[in-house]
Amino acid sequence: MIGIASDHAAFPLKEFVKQYLEEKGLEYKDYGTFSSDSCNYADYGHALARGIENGEVEKGIAMCGSGEGISMTLNKHQSIRAGLCWIPEIAHLIRQHNNANVLVMPGRFIDNDMARKIMDEYLNTPFEGGRHQLRIDSIPVR
Repeated sequence: MIGIASDHAAFPLKEFVKQYLEEKGLEYKDYGTFSSDSCNYADYGHALARGIENGEVEKGIAMCGSGEGISMTLNKHQSIRAGLCWIPEIAHLIRQHNNANVLVMPGRFIDNDMARKIMDEYLNTPFEGGRHQLRIDSIPVR
């Protein structure tokens, strides 16, 4: 199960993400927003993060206008590793090296074709483990 969240600026991209996941036969939970009316990205980022933390969803796809605000929000949660991606190569690395559990995309700066390529890379790249796990283990603030 994949959680999805966006603000108003990325609402059209979130609707495309839902279509993409349905085409792939992947289940998702939509944490909002549910329209293009102006809203606060943090509300939906926190909802998605809590969904991952409590086991409702395994990973997430989030977006806002630049991708930065919702990324900052998600990464405030100790168990979240959200990575902002605008090209597939970065999506590959956030999975392979960082075991990112949330893919973040900038809704105002990529088109649907690029989003598809990024999601394909994110969803199909395994975590490499090894030395990367040691680095991930040092991320949480203790």
